[in-house]
Formats: sequence, C-alpha cells, structure tokens
Amino acid sequence: MKSHVQLSNQLSDYPLWTALVTPFDACDQVDYHSLQQLVAQQVEANNGILLLGSTGEGLALTLAEQRKIVEFVCALAPEVPIMVAVGGINLAAQLEWVEFCNSQNIDALLLGSPVYAKPGVVGQTQWFDALLSAAKVPCMIYNVPGRSAVAIAPEVLTNLAHHDNLWALKEASGDIATFEAFRRALPTLAIYSGDDALMPYFAQAGAAGLVSVAANAWPAQTAEFVRQALSGTSPNLFTTWADAINSLFAVANPIPVKTLMHLQGQLATPHLRPPLTHLELTNHAALHAANEQILSWN
Repeated sequence: MKSHVQLSNQLSDYPLWTALVTPFDACDQVDYHSLQQLVAQQVEANNGILLLGSTGEGLALTLAEQRKIVEFVCALAPEVPIMVAVGGINLAAQLEWVEFCNSQNIDALLLGSPVYAKPGVVGQTQWFDALLSAAKVPCMIYNVPGRSAVAIAPEVLTNLAHHDNLWALKEASGDIATFEAFRRALPTLAIYSGDDALMPYFAQAGAAGLVSVAANAWPAQTAEFVRQALSGTSPNLFTTWADAINSLFAVANPIPVKTLMHLQGQLATPHLRPPLTHLELTNHAALHAANEQILSWN
C-alpha cells in the first residue's frame, strides 16, 4: 500500500479537479448513463474528479444514492484520481461515510466544515481531527463560509498539522488575505482555489490548482486555462474567463452549469433536486455567449 506522502505527491500532479455535477433524469433519478459520459470527458481532459460536493448536490441525495454513485464511478476505473466529499452536521454519520469510502477504490476525501452549527476553533479542530483520524487516504479540507456559515480559522490548520494525510485545502472564501493566512499557518499544505473566477489571482499567490465548477461544461478549456494561470501566461484571457464564469454563478450553483450542460447536449435534462430548480434561470443569453467564447479557445 502506498504511503500518504506518495499518494499526496501523485494527487498534486492534478492541478484541476472537477466538482462533478450529478445528472438526473426527468423522473428525478440519477442518470447513470450520462454520469458515465461525464466521467469519460474528465478522463479525456486528464482532470481529477470530485464526487458529491455542493456542485454534485451531495446533501440532496439519499445515502443509498451516494453509495451507488461512488461505487458506480469506482467501477468505471477512470485513469484519473477520484475524490469524494464528506459533509453534513452529524459527526457519527460522517465517520460512517468515511468508513464506507475507505472500502472503495478512491484516492482522496474532501472534508467540509460542519454546516449550520458554526463551531469555533476548538470545535472545528475536533471535527477535522476525528475525520482525518478515520480516513485512510489523503484529505483536502474545505473552507466555504458562504455555505457552511462559518470560516475555518488558520489556527485549525496548525492544530491539525500532525496528520500525515492532511494533504490540501480548498479555499472558497473569495479572500486572498485568507489564502495568505492559511499559507502562513501551514506552509507545506497545498492550497486550491475553490472559486473559478479567482484562479489567476490565487495562482499568483501560490495556489496548487483549482477545484472547478466550470470544468463540467468546459473540461479541456478549463484545464488549459489553469495551466496557463499557474505558469503566468496569457493574462489577456483573464477578463474573458471572468465574464464567462460570472454567467455560471448568476443564480445558485449548480443551476447555471447544469442548464448550460443541457443546452450543450451533455445532459438530457437540467433537473436539480429541490430546493434548487433550473426555473430560477429564465434568461440563457449570458450562458450562450460564454459557451461560444470559451469553446472558441480550442
């Protein structure tokens, strides 16, 4: 069995991770045929795959659906790494989920901060310490105060530094100062931008890569953009990129990206699980314009 250090080094070879959407059919069931095609597209672009994150509507799925999705994608044996999200509020339930993930052929876990409860430094440390102790693969901690209602404190990273499987952090607060605070707290940690639009700025600040929504619709183009952002080339693309990304966040994610993927013919339906609905987005002009612009890159 490979050590956590070896696995972490291999994972860091993937600067782009796609937070994969979960396709549904018109009857609100997971569309596994479309899911297989989406996985194949990410493999072709050589992007890492993240399952069951907020873009994948993980918390709107039943536990049985979550398990089946992980088992299904693992059975496909994609030639790129698979990361699975861990998120919720009940620690015992999350530990059970980690135990299940340990039994699957996955490469990493995304550990979200507990939603709704708004714990402080001690509570956050205890939460992540328990999850990291249970996990048998490298882990990426997820700072997303806009969804969890609490920001991870930099001191938490310092408190967790003894965990060999603490590999990375997904930073989605939208604040470069927070990014810098995390880097100072644990300099050896790989930090990934959790905001597509901010990738160029995070790259300049030393980011290792991007966990992306946009790569669902534009796998190859997003991968190329990330490569260029990390190498500091083609800054003339940054404004075009930012305009396109804005169209994907006009309403709550993943409504716009699933709508766009339906318009592209990648999804049979733009259906989302309640309380989200594609009916929130009534004007598709910005999506069409963004799609035309980004696809013209290749």
